[in-house]
Amino acid sequence: MNPLEAFQLLDLRVGRVLKAEPHEKARKPSYKLWIDLGPLGVKTSSAQITELYRPEELVGRLVVCAVNLGTRSVAGFPSEVLVLGVPDEEGRVVLLTPERPVPLGGRVF
Repeated sequence: MNPLEAFQLLDLRVGRVLKAEPHEKARKPSYKLWIDLGPLGVKTSSAQITELYRPEELVGRLVVCAVNLGTRSVAGFPSEVLVLGVPDEEGRVVLLTPERPVPLGGRVF
C-alpha cells in the first residue's frame, strides 16, 4: 500500500460541538463531547482538552474528527470519534479546526 492509499483509509470529517461537559469518571481530565457530523449524525467523544478549553467555549466550535476508528468506552462513556489536535510548546492540546465555515460532515482530503 502506498502512502496516499494509507491516508485515504482514515476518514476525517468536520463536525460542530453541540454539547460539552466534564467527564468526571475519566482517569485523566477530559470532556464528554457531542458532535454534529451532518449526514453522519451526532457522535460522542471523550477528549483530553481541558487545559486550554472550557466546556462553554467548545459549544459551537468546528472540529476535525477521525470517524472510522471504532467506538471505545472511556470510563463508561462511548467515544465514537477521535477529535484531532496538536500539542503546543507545553504539550497542551490545540484543536484542529477549519479556518472558515464548511458543511458539517465534510471530508478532509
